[in-house]
Amino acid sequence: MKSYSIHEINEILKGVIVGNTFHNITAPEQLEVANESEISFIGNKKYEKLWAASAACVAVVNEDISIDPGENRAFIKVKNADLAMSQVLEMFAPPTPIFRTEIHPTAVIDESATICNGVRIGAGCYIGPKVIVGDNSTIYPNVTILDESTIGKNSVIWSGTVIRERCQIGNDCIIHPNATIGADGFGFRPDPQRGLVKIPQIGNVIIGNNVEIGANSCIDRGKFSSTVLGDGCKIDNLVQIGHNSKLGMFCIMAGNSGLAGSVTLGNGVIIGGSASIKDHTIIGDGAIVGAGSGVTGDIAAGKTMLGYPAVEARDALKQWAILKRLVNESKKK
Repeated sequence: MKSYSIHEINEILKGVIVGNTFHNITAPEQLEVANESEISFIGNKKYEKLWAASAACVAVVNEDISIDPGENRAFIKVKNADLAMSQVLEMFAPPTPIFRTEIHPTAVIDESATICNGVRIGAGCYIGPKVIVGDNSTIYPNVTILDESTIGKNSVIWSGTVIRERCQIGNDCIIHPNATIGADGFGFRPDPQRGLVKIPQIGNVIIGNNVEIGANSCIDRGKFSSTVLGDGCKIDNLVQIGHNSKLGMFCIMAGNSGLAGSVTLGNGVIIGGSASIKDHTIIGDGAIVGAGSGVTGDIAAGKTMLGYPAVEARDALKQWAILKRLVNESKKK
């Protein structure tokens, strides 16, 4: 079991210790359930009230904390408690799954594939013709990477992922279990004689560097050209990104959200959980779409949108207030 003193932890965080504790810290935990040998954090002043009832011996806190730690307890004051806690979690992180051999004997690797230095490939993987896997990347068991796809350096592909032909994954990416990169886009057209005719999807997917794709998410290939995710994008579980969509850098999409085909997101766009975006929509830099919203038209940079259909947040809040007042008045009659 890993164990650290408060001073050893603060050597990493470089904060200011207030108070003291003789306990060695054995794990991080949330305030409500932490025990006296565990460290927690207070990332918002509204959670200060939970400290008195918590058994945690140490909390990582923001510099504006307004309470004292108490006897045999301590705070580590930092500029951003959320970011500092991520460093604490790294200190206590358990090891990743073990590879007894760098390339498992049951992996099927085409002779034309290029497997670079330090690559690890787990049991039951399939690596197709002309695939390139960059230095120090890890392919966990039962991953399929089809013809002519490329994986950059230091990327991690978790079990069950399928990367279809000709797709490109950048450096330092993480793709979580059962994600599908490069499935056919949803393209059909009615035909009087043949019913719904499938439109061939002959493009690919290009994913930039330091991108993370959540479990069971799907990024469709372009009908022509590419579906593109820019550097630093973070995609949650169960997200759908339609064919020929383009995401700028550092976009966030929360779980169960979806983009229809040919949607364009600028840099730093945030899409809340279960939000849906109409095809051919353009969303400007830094815009925010609230959870459960339905976007049917373009959004200017920096706007925050709520509701179904989505309108500017301040207008949505006014509408909801009016509806609530009308409902309350009707109940009084």
